[in-house]
Amino acid sequence: MSRIHLNAFDMTTPSHQSPGLWRHPDNRADEYNTLEYWTDLARLLERGSFDALFLADVLGVYDVYKNSAAPALVDADQVPLNDPFMQISAMAAVTKRLGFAVTSALSYEQPYALARKFSTLDHLTRGRVGWNIVTSYLESAARNLGLKRQLEHDARYDLADEFMEVVYKLWEGSWEEGAVLRDRAAGVFTDPTKVHPINHHGRFYDVPGIHLCEPSVQRTPALFQAGASSRGRAFGAAHAEGIFLNSVNPEVTRSSTEKTRDAAEAAGRSRDDVKIYALMTAIVADSDAEAERLHGEYLSYASREGAMTFYGGWSGIDLSGYLPEEELEYVDTNAARSALSIFTTADPSRSWTTGGIADYLGVGGIGPVLVGSPETVADEVERWVDTAGLDGINLAYAITPGSFEQFVELVVPELRKRGRVWDDYEGSTLREYLAGAGTTRVADTHPAAAYRGAYAGAPSAADSAAAERPSDVLGV
Repeated sequence: MSRIHLNAFDMTTPSHQSPGLWRHPDNRADEYNTLEYWTDLARLLERGSFDALFLADVLGVYDVYKNSAAPALVDADQVPLNDPFMQISAMAAVTKRLGFAVTSALSYEQPYALARKFSTLDHLTRGRVGWNIVTSYLESAARNLGLKRQLEHDARYDLADEFMEVVYKLWEGSWEEGAVLRDRAAGVFTDPTKVHPINHHGRFYDVPGIHLCEPSVQRTPALFQAGASSRGRAFGAAHAEGIFLNSVNPEVTRSSTEKTRDAAEAAGRSRDDVKIYALMTAIVADSDAEAERLHGEYLSYASREGAMTFYGGWSGIDLSGYLPEEELEYVDTNAARSALSIFTTADPSRSWTTGGIADYLGVGGIGPVLVGSPETVADEVERWVDTAGLDGINLAYAITPGSFEQFVELVVPELRKRGRVWDDYEGSTLREYLAGAGTTRVADTHPAAAYRGAYAGAPSAADSAAAERPSDVLGV
């Protein structure tokens, strides 16, 4: 039996996947803006031998529902929302093994600057950082970042392909192995003949210079992605080492996992080069009856308005214009297509009304909610992983840290007893948790590997750059 990979799923906001539950008296989610919340959570997850804490993010507000940001603000539906990069160093300082996968929307970043940010975190965490690559889906983000509207869905992936090419050149190619000498006697920190400008001039980006950071532990951070469209699946199959799926049915999900692995093979990679995870939430107690009681208690705090606010942001569809009993049909939008198709096309055995969707999203978001004793929940985790062809789960919370504590203290020991999760970490970098001990750098079949040593013998930082500088910069 294969190991089940465990990631925890959180966000720097009071309400991530369970709208309204920030009001529960045992929920500390409203402490999202304190370091203590994050350092306590990191210690807990490392005690449970989780591979990583996965931090979600968006760069806009959910203002589709009722054509207003007011519902999201009232219910704290992913707003207020802090930058997810900031707490990682603090969490790394209080742990030794836990990985950290952080979401960043490349549509609104510059590859030169983002490459430095991830290299810095990879140094500070000693190789425990990963990047969840997203292209964004909120029109509000585009408007606030200087665009009239976001790029069309497939065009975002065209931009993403070039973005990845640039950061691979910076991470893997700009600095040769052995460039950093730290030679105190000779007074040479870096050999400039082994540091190279990448001279990238493309459709979207011009990046002529060198990477600002010396090579980090992983060089390229561990890469994650969650695209569900055909274009998104192709992008993920080419670049991602971990892929997140949303699903409501493990049997139907099997088709998605197989398609993803087929696409990885078509991209020249192994089917096992990509680890696939599904979102789920667990509500665990000593008995099934107590867990069901707890589930009912959580549901009593769930916000129906908040659920429809979430869905509006994810799908681009305003459910306020539909009757509760009205069935939802698939409509192609420019938002997150996975959030739409998951309810309307992914499971042909089920029809969804708008009211049914709102009720379903009350606790746990789009993913399934597993309720029961440690044995019951462990059974369900195994069933999902084995039936759907998954490698692991992305565990969300109903309340935090309570839901994570329940899982670490009750379910992890049961899964360890069954030999399905490890007793301790093997390796020390996030990539090793994905691909096995000893695999700190990207696989030879990964597109980033093509840039290893690619600039050796090419012009270096030791060569004069004056010929390429504009005369006004030179002051002549």
